[in-house]
Amino acid sequence: MIIDGKKIAETLRQKLKKEIIEIKSSFKSVPGLTVILIGEDAASKIYVKNKEKFSKEIGINSEVIKYPENIEEKEVLTKIIELNKNKKVSGILVQLPLPKHINKQKVIETILPEKDVDGFHPINVGNLSSGYDSKIPCTPLGCFILLKEIEKNLSGKHAVVIGRSNLNGKPMAQLLLKENCTVTITHSKTKDLKSQCNKADIIIAAVGKPKLVKGDWVKKNAIVIDVGINKTSDGIVGDVDFNEVSKVARAITPVPGGVGPMTIACLLRNTVECFKRANS
Repeated sequence: MIIDGKKIAETLRQKLKKEIIEIKSSFKSVPGLTVILIGEDAASKIYVKNKEKFSKEIGINSEVIKYPENIEEKEVLTKIIELNKNKKVSGILVQLPLPKHINKQKVIETILPEKDVDGFHPINVGNLSSGYDSKIPCTPLGCFILLKEIEKNLSGKHAVVIGRSNLNGKPMAQLLLKENCTVTITHSKTKDLKSQCNKADIIIAAVGKPKLVKGDWVKKNAIVIDVGINKTSDGIVGDVDFNEVSKVARAITPVPGGVGPMTIACLLRNTVECFKRANS
């Protein structure tokens, strides 16, 4: 089956919308999300616009602060500290990538862990890897929700994660470990990637190589989650050869329309969770 990320994301947003109505009734306020956008990166601008649209749609107070490419790092950090102190702001997100003169790690560490809706702060990363409650990065959280739609009980499953980034591969592995999966993390230096994938009940592909995973890499009835978004002469394609793998797999996410919509829905979920914890 094809896993419909758009439909599942819509269901999550509607659930959050109802929750925010209840929050407003109880607290006389609503969650607030502030996004900082630096520069003119086209993909970032589209992504931030969608975040703003869906935030407003479900009742989150949304603010986008835009800075030019040449903004000084100090000014960005000062603004983050100001937002940290603002009780109306539940979540803070600084859109990546950043200009080269701005230290990404310094920016991430300046955001309070309890307002870190991206889940990138070292404290949240540490809590996730230790199996504690934590803010979970939006893309792996979206992948996880899609996976659970297909298979409620992941215990004992062999999962192969292709890619070891801090944004997806590593947090994805931690989420799967928490579900008692046996997890193999593969990457660009892995020898015979095909044989690793052939053993997998679950494949999470997040490496940024168009149509890398072929039909003969996937065993029958495996679940395949494709995180890749690659621009090619054939249009936007994932890291998985959809036409080949869809004939073998038990379930697969399309690109586009799979993981992408879930990333923003999970950002909204994280924002609501930040508000609830701050007011509990």
